[in-house]
Amino acid sequence: MILIKVIYKALFTLSLFLMLSSSAFALTSDEAYAVISNKQSSFDAKLEAFYTLSDSSEKYVPVLIDAAKNSNLYYSRKDSELYVLANGNYFNVKTSKVFSGKKRDLKRVAINNQIRESLALLSEMKTLEDKTLSEDARIESAHNLIGKVSISDASRLQFIRDTSISDFPELAENLDYVIASADLNSQEPKIRNGAMRILANLNSPILIQKFEDIAKNDSDISNRVYAEKIYKNLSSTQSFYSGVETLYFGISLGSVLVLAAIGLTITFGVMGVINMAHGELMMIGAYTVYVMQQALPNNPGLALLLSIPMAFLVSGLTGIIIERTVIRYLYGRPLETLLATFGISLLLQQGVRTIFTALNKNVVIPDFLSGAIKINDFFSITYSRFYIIIFCLAVFFALRHILKHSRLGLEVRAVSQNRAMARNMGVRSERVNALTFGLGSGIAGLAGVALSQLTNVGPNLGQNYIVDSFLVVVFGGSGNIWGTMVAGMTLGIANKVLEPVAGAMLGKILILIGVIIFIQRRPRGLFPQRGRNVED
Repeated sequence: MILIKVIYKALFTLSLFLMLSSSAFALTSDEAYAVISNKQSSFDAKLEAFYTLSDSSEKYVPVLIDAAKNSNLYYSRKDSELYVLANGNYFNVKTSKVFSGKKRDLKRVAINNQIRESLALLSEMKTLEDKTLSEDARIESAHNLIGKVSISDASRLQFIRDTSISDFPELAENLDYVIASADLNSQEPKIRNGAMRILANLNSPILIQKFEDIAKNDSDISNRVYAEKIYKNLSSTQSFYSGVETLYFGISLGSVLVLAAIGLTITFGVMGVINMAHGELMMIGAYTVYVMQQALPNNPGLALLLSIPMAFLVSGLTGIIIERTVIRYLYGRPLETLLATFGISLLLQQGVRTIFTALNKNVVIPDFLSGAIKINDFFSITYSRFYIIIFCLAVFFALRHILKHSRLGLEVRAVSQNRAMARNMGVRSERVNALTFGLGSGIAGLAGVALSQLTNVGPNLGQNYIVDSFLVVVFGGSGNIWGTMVAGMTLGIANKVLEPVAGAMLGKILILIGVIIFIQRRPRGLFPQRGRNVED
């Protein structure tokens, strides 16, 4: 039996090889379909079959190619038909009928990386040829093909370009770039030179490697000199935008650190309380987003916006309860407050585990936070990071306005500078303590809202940021929100600058060492708080 199977496989492979290699015979669409749906087909045979189908006019071909590219293409062991997995059902590629048999009779069509890369190119080619699609979609496909097509595809692209030049001039221009990128591999020096002149001002990371190869290996010396010039210009442009990207990522990370620390700097600076439960207050804010999205499952964007005031209220009230029940009895005893708040953090974590379980919760990212603003191929501004920066600035200036222009802000500043004198002037320091702790806790909840869009929402969410928060507060100067802003941004940018050079862990260690050395010289931070309490 085993011998028969071996002979059958050998005969089948040999017949496919003869069929595909014969110059007098070309696969039809049905034969290519049969090759893909047969589990005995080799990868080379499948690749040839996919190329055959891509040249055909069959309506099911784009769906088949897209499904194969995304590993959603299946074949039936019963009838050798192909099926696409979509929305939990299996649809026949040709008839779109739902598969009614047993799922165990369906097997995924196996492909390798070479086929997967070829399918991605074929999918883009099909998009280019589909005139029912928008021009923007076809232009994007053309842009994705730059530097990835071979000379053999140039004639096919040239036809699309010639038929598009009158109605879609921008698409034709992008196709010129695609064809020129293929011509870089031409055997003719003049054609390679002409292609380089077309691509000289196109910012594309893929082309940098190609120009470097031409500069080193081209047989024509003038082409090597010209390619070297373009390579240096593109490398310089890439280095510039790489620096801009590092700065942007650093500012976005700094915004997260500021949001996480700005509430802590209020409670620590005004009240002298080392609040180890600050991370759990951020966790509460993140879980508020999850609860709101469960209440509004069909509108995650509205749920996120409503979560902002709700997280502030829930975390703020939690902070007031903690202050009134525990911390009010421990003022002036920093070691006891540290131990007490550490115990509270454990209680809050266990409470969340009891209510929501220990598993991470899935928070949906709204559409307006997805995607990016593409500046060029070297740099894109992601919406999520951009909105985090805007949100951080909004929270910062709102808090600054409260502290500067409200009665609570005046009393907070009075108590932080001279508690005894503030009491003598009629300020109820107990009330100020409770509201201040609630304000700092509410801002921690807002930080949790932001973190829910960046990381997993789970019981340990706050533990990942509590150390960094204290580092920012100590570095910037306790009680000074401008110091928190400057320190957070500085540490965020420094982290992103050191990360690619020294690695993530070593980068954090170097930053910690740098802060320790700085604190040795300036124990009260960048912007030290002033007042009799501090001086004493």
